[in-house]
Amino acid sequence: MTSPERDPHPTDDPTGPPVGQPVGQPVGEEPTAGQPRRSGLRNPERAVRGLGAGTLSLEALVLLLAIQPIRVVGGDLGGAAIGAVVALAVAAVVLAGMMRRPWAWNAGTVLQGLLLLGGLLHWSLLGLGIIFALVWAYALHVRRVILG
Repeated sequence: MTSPERDPHPTDDPTGPPVGQPVGQPVGEEPTAGQPRRSGLRNPERAVRGLGAGTLSLEALVLLLAIQPIRVVGGDLGGAAIGAVVALAVAAVVLAGMMRRPWAWNAGTVLQGLLLLGGLLHWSLLGLGIIFALVWAYALHVRRVILG
């Protein structure tokens, strides 16, 4: 029988630090001021980019699917409003693919503002703009919390 000091699998030691706990850091304590705060994610930047891309992709899908119900129920949705909705959806898809760029988050915020301005064309676009502006604000909050 081998002693714990010679055990080839130190992770099986029940007295060792929990999985995910940095070595040398006491259990239950926060990292010191010199160390970055760990989120627990393997690649936090990638996770946050996925959140932004998913949010923009969902927004594009909802915008495109909302055209016909708005026309049927909401009344006068003219050609300019339909063109604006399609342009915003295309911009959201393009931005979702460019989330690696540092300016893409700012451009996503501008996109939310443009959707809110679409409320001048039809009241339902203002409603969608408010909903997606709140969702985007939450995504920005999560980004700030995870990445610091």
